[in-house]
Amino acid sequence: MKNTEHLVSVKRSYFNILALFLGDEKIETRFLRCLLKWGFQLHLNPEDLKQADVDISNLKFNSIGDKVEKLEAIYHLVYMIYLDEVVEDVELEVATIYAEELGFKANVVSELFKSIATEPYDESGERNVRQEVMDFLKVYEG
Repeated sequence: MKNTEHLVSVKRSYFNILALFLGDEKIETRFLRCLLKWGFQLHLNPEDLKQADVDISNLKFNSIGDKVEKLEAIYHLVYMIYLDEVVEDVELEVATIYAEELGFKANVVSELFKSIATEPYDESGERNVRQEVMDFLKVYEG
């Protein structure tokens, strides 16, 4: 997958996470700070909202399609947490809430995190996120 396609997919996942938390009647400040941090890290701008066809006032959480797509969304989130090399407890908590909302056990976040953190030591060439997710799913459910 090309980097721009990957970034668009990550942003789509971000908007879905945002919708999940904005759907609550009251959002905890620490969760809001975490969501804003991720938005800044993704360099979101009005064009991203237009491109993703997102109206913030009507933003709704979507449980997504199949299990691979759901895990891919969690993978994007965990990868984003890992990228800035500063892992905050609240980030892992938000990721865990999201994973559980998508139907996974809470430990999927820590397992994905371990998988991503050890990736630089793997002997593989160019990254294929979808294949990595499918391979992870086989091991995780196996």
